[in-house]
Amino acid sequence: MDKKIANLYDAGKVDNAIHLLIKKINNHPKNIENYLQLSTYLIEQNSADQALELLEKARGLVDQPKALTYNIAVCYYMQGDFAKSLALLNSIPDDEETMYQKSLIFMKLGQYQKALAYALTLKNQDERTLELIGDIWLSLGDLKAANQTYSKILEDQRNAKVNFLLGLTLFDTNPDEAENYFKLSKEQDPKYFAQAQKQYNAVAKLIRGKNGRN
Repeated sequence: MDKKIANLYDAGKVDNAIHLLIKKINNHPKNIENYLQLSTYLIEQNSADQALELLEKARGLVDQPKALTYNIAVCYYMQGDFAKSLALLNSIPDDEETMYQKSLIFMKLGQYQKALAYALTLKNQDERTLELIGDIWLSLGDLKAANQTYSKILEDQRNAKVNFLLGLTLFDTNPDEAENYFKLSKEQDPKYFAQAQKQYNAVAKLIRGKNGRN
């Protein structure tokens, strides 16, 4: 990975970073690292179609095309082709990233027990993994386990979604605390909060009612 370009990207200069990587790829078409770095950035920018096009082109140029498999699988996942994504992931050795991605796919396929099995085997239980495990418990209808998992995420690492779902897990047992989480979620990301209200209609009515009285 080119650290100077990575620093540019991390500083929010996304277009500059992408432009420099394209230049490097044109100059060194066999260097796999540039393709991996650029496709990762495109994936993060929700440009899965562009990333897949780039990676498919790279497959015919680089010496070890198999090293592109994981990123290609992520592209298919983002395009909603879970079967193709899973088939590719099954063709490469399991590591932390691969197992995380498999867990995401099984979650999307509604195979929650399988998703949970993969997520719980991950050694790196960071906020991203904890959020996924919480989501799986929630999908399984275990509000207590979901709450316990989301609560392990440090407060300053909780996004609007995590705070909303923490509120959701407490809605029946502790409505006052749930309301605090909903308020936090709304402050962090009003757009997400509005979408979440629509998604969880039964809860949304009550939240709207409370907000209307405040």
